[in-house]
Amino acid sequence: SLLPSLTESLCALSACNLLVGTDRFSNSPPSVVALPKLGGLEDAQIERIVGLRPDVVLLSTAARVIDRLEAVGIKVLVLDSRTHADVQRSLKTLGIMLGKPDAGEPVWARIQRDLAAAAQRVPPALRGKRIYFETDATPYAAGASSFIGETLQSLGMANAVAVELGPFPKLNPEHVVRMQPDIVMASAANLADMPKRHGWMAMHALKENRSCGFGLAPFELLVRPGPRMGEAALIL
Repeated sequence: SLLPSLTESLCALSACNLLVGTDRFSNSPPSVVALPKLGGLEDAQIERIVGLRPDVVLLSTAARVIDRLEAVGIKVLVLDSRTHADVQRSLKTLGIMLGKPDAGEPVWARIQRDLAAAAQRVPPALRGKRIYFETDATPYAAGASSFIGETLQSLGMANAVAVELGPFPKLNPEHVVRMQPDIVMASAANLADMPKRHGWMAMHALKENRSCGFGLAPFELLVRPGPRMGEAALIL
């Protein structure tokens, strides 16, 4: 598995024991930490993967090594992971691959239960507030059509990023300031850095501390489109 969310999905389907290696970022559940680490989306280690003799390699559409793996005779299963529907389809597809076509249904049902429970926790006064959720300090943001944006929508929140910009757009920093979101969400490190960015203290949400900075472990959970999306909603 060359994507953390796919690693987690396979394990959620009770198939962790079939993994022989993962990308460098897969760290949940703890049992996968000791597996060989084989690079990431842009630098997967082809020779080491071949040496493990996998029956199939799981990866995302963003991976750059799909053609190279196929060229050396490795079977690949390419799965998209941008929306809630993608996650549901991936769970179904992985279940079929495992010979358990219905195995993903209870996992998806649990996600839906957690999403509903999380929505009940949002104070009425916050519903409809426009969120800027930063996924990377470049800055990249989670748009309305991303799985993060869909989770925020399920919580009754709005997105400060225009939907036509796509799921994870790279934004002009000045454009972010002009958005004037009601609430800013980011990793704790990036949130702490925002006041140092040129012009960003003109953002009312930062001046008035209407923000959420997430530690490394919860932020990793929030930005992974997999079986823990319901847990992510509860954190938000």
